[in-house]
Amino acid sequence: MPYDGMQDFVKTLERVGELKRVTVPVSPTLEITEITDRVVKAGGPALLFENTGTEFPVLIGAYASARRMALALGVEKIEEVAERILGLFRQLTGPKSSVWEKLALLPKLGQVASYLPKRYRGGRAPCQEVVWTGKEARLSRLPVLTCWPADGGPFLTLPIVHTYHPQTRQRNVGMYRVQVFDDYTAAVHWQLHKVSRRHYEAWKAIGQKMPVAIALGGDPVYAYAATAPLPENVDEYILAGFLRKKAVQLVPAITQPIEVPADADIVIEGYVDPSEPLVLEGPFGDHTGYYSLPDYYPAFHVTAITHRRNAIYPATIVGIPPQEDAWLGKATERIFLAPLRLTFLPELHDMELPVEGVFHNLAIVSIHKEYPGQGMKTIHTLWGAGQLMFTKMALVVDADVRLSDYWEVARVLAQHVDLRTDLVFSQGPIDVLDHACSQMGFGGKLGLDGTRKLPAERLEPPLAYPPPEEALLRLEVLQRDFPELQEVNLRLIEAGIPVWIGRFRKSLPRHGLQLGQRLAQHPAFAGIKAILLLDGEMPIQDLSDVFWRFANNTDMRRDCRLVEDAAGRPHLLLDASTKTRELDGFTRDWPNVIVMSDSIIELVDRRWPEYGIGAFIPSPSRKYRLLVQGSGAVAFHAQPRS
Repeated sequence: MPYDGMQDFVKTLERVGELKRVTVPVSPTLEITEITDRVVKAGGPALLFENTGTEFPVLIGAYASARRMALALGVEKIEEVAERILGLFRQLTGPKSSVWEKLALLPKLGQVASYLPKRYRGGRAPCQEVVWTGKEARLSRLPVLTCWPADGGPFLTLPIVHTYHPQTRQRNVGMYRVQVFDDYTAAVHWQLHKVSRRHYEAWKAIGQKMPVAIALGGDPVYAYAATAPLPENVDEYILAGFLRKKAVQLVPAITQPIEVPADADIVIEGYVDPSEPLVLEGPFGDHTGYYSLPDYYPAFHVTAITHRRNAIYPATIVGIPPQEDAWLGKATERIFLAPLRLTFLPELHDMELPVEGVFHNLAIVSIHKEYPGQGMKTIHTLWGAGQLMFTKMALVVDADVRLSDYWEVARVLAQHVDLRTDLVFSQGPIDVLDHACSQMGFGGKLGLDGTRKLPAERLEPPLAYPPPEEALLRLEVLQRDFPELQEVNLRLIEAGIPVWIGRFRKSLPRHGLQLGQRLAQHPAFAGIKAILLLDGEMPIQDLSDVFWRFANNTDMRRDCRLVEDAAGRPHLLLDASTKTRELDGFTRDWPNVIVMSDSIIELVDRRWPEYGIGAFIPSPSRKYRLLVQGSGAVAFHAQPRS
């Protein structure tokens, strides 16, 4: 059954032991974030902060586990949704041998039609039980979170933003962060590739103000549907209706010509005037684990705030993974496997988007391989498939590989990838939040075909790499020839995977690639297929942290090289160091890693028993403080500061 707003969802979470209430006063400025960061990373419950200094409690972490994500979608397991989609497609598109079989489809067609959004007919909608207009409609009446110390201000972090195209009236429902500037003004983060950005440009072309409505809460399905990578011409509320097995009911907003879900908890109505200059939005501690730096976005002007009498304000935080958005991403991974198979990749068996890859940095897929070149075809298809176009690294393996076992995936890649023929460098669109590409939104990509090769795919005999000698790859041995090395991680090599990881002190121009080339020529590295280099003071023994930093800090064309040793064996170099103007000619500001301030960490340490949410959990920020350079959102400026 669908949920009737956040209160209904909270009751379900509480009934199944997935929620803790925090009754003592807690500040939406940084304190809620620090508590939530600890609880989410520890696999704890959703939290309802009941005393926020406003009349609204804050629900956070509501999607932050596989079980809670399934509860939000009204299923036992997320895979049930994919099975429903696949079953529906098969029934509607399969061959029909008789008139009777075709007639039997009519109930199914009626069921699909029942998912289409409908106009609310029940009198005053729940989301409009309380109406604030004019000076009453103040954003400061909401418990908007300031999440991280260098954020540009408070942000709405689970806003369901409604827009439509002025000519086609096609609706878009998207999840775009919103920075609050004052009581009546905010900025909406409509990135270059987003549908609402195209709506904005269409309103700008006709010289009219653009109606916008921001819904908060309602059925938890709405927030998921707003994040889903749907085609532009598919209404997100059709997906929401399908997920909840009941049509979404929409009601006209009070002050703007736009519709909103009748069961939302809170609705902020307003407009964007495309004739106005863009406003500087950010910085913001983002899902990459780094700050996204300030840029210019449209200003949003509030005309009304409406809400339910018992409204709950939903929020989330993002930052160094894992965070709550990881489970939203995993839901998309599972749910959209079937449509991806039906539309782009019939050979697709499974897909994995590792949390450390922050959605757009890595996709691992397995396929049922039938012909030569099918692995490479899959890589190029992924780079052209909707939002998968942002993928920086695409890895393809055979269908018998368990994608959730990253050790198995790594072993298969090491065994089946011939560096001479089985990787491809490309370039194309990159998520605008990626800080490593030399130009915002455009950068390098790398694909590895780890499928078993058919005879036609092998033009040369396979190369023989000797087994690596661990004793020769240790820090104390290598430092004699490479004094800049500070630490090594041999865990992959110990597991039979010929990938060497090192941390070095960066001091020379393009030092990472230069060091990697020297290492590749060293006799100790004869059996190593890939060399991964990181800089900084943070230890590199945690492979999850290593991969998170590598995926964020690397442009796959600029920072990767194939180098042959004296025997003609190629080695793949990966330079995941920070990039600066002085040493790398990097012309963009390099962002800082997101950590909480010491004062807030100490405050939460001291108050922890008051919160009543279980045993003490130390701050994750302490682990990552060694990566922070200076203070503020920028680690290294592209231009010297006076």
